[in-house]
Amino acid sequence: MEIRIDSLLEGAERAEGTAVIIDAYRAFTTAAIAFSRGVRKIVLVAEVDEARDLLRRGLADVSVGEVDGIMPEGFDFGNSPFELSRANLEGKVLVQRTSAGTVGVSAATNAERIFAGSLVTANATAQVILQSAPDLVTIVAMGDGGRTRTDEDELCALYIRNLLQGRAPDRDAVRSLVLAGEQSQKYGDPRFPHFHAGDREIAVQVDSFSFAIPVRRENGLLVARSEAV
Repeated sequence: MEIRIDSLLEGAERAEGTAVIIDAYRAFTTAAIAFSRGVRKIVLVAEVDEARDLLRRGLADVSVGEVDGIMPEGFDFGNSPFELSRANLEGKVLVQRTSAGTVGVSAATNAERIFAGSLVTANATAQVILQSAPDLVTIVAMGDGGRTRTDEDELCALYIRNLLQGRAPDRDAVRSLVLAGEQSQKYGDPRFPHFHAGDREIAVQVDSFSFAIPVRRENGLLVARSEAV
């Protein structure tokens, strides 16, 4: 198995084979929480207007997302795992739009298979990939807005690579490094009320879920579902 690590929006565009698009703060941690709350599926979109259109057409029940970290007008939830951890979502269909994660998935048009990755589903993602034994895996750390590399996504990429290669990296060490990173500092800072401290605490719970989040194209839409190990 060949494993490539790439970064940012350009990395998503280059991704080939089985692609893991990583957004730990916060898109795909939010998605994992949504599935843990009983969500049936999540439609991933790159634009806010796409999300609104899907809601208008009755193809989604609940909208989740952000633009520059802030919930768009008319959305039901921000891109917050903490918010969703308290929501009643059983049986719902979500539409999610974020500045890095969902944009990255939309950009990965050269990939044969796509997973939405984060620290909370890292091991499960690696195990599901290993079951199919692909020739090529591209792991893409989306970073801040798909433009700037960030510790949490780069470390998550390395963590998943090590798992795919049969090693057992230290979860606590990864968590400590992420918490020391620049992006972690804004959570709980009163200057940034849309970055809840609870989002950070959920996002750094490495391997806390035993399912992966594969994304498939269904009727022209990018649809994420949970897949247990």
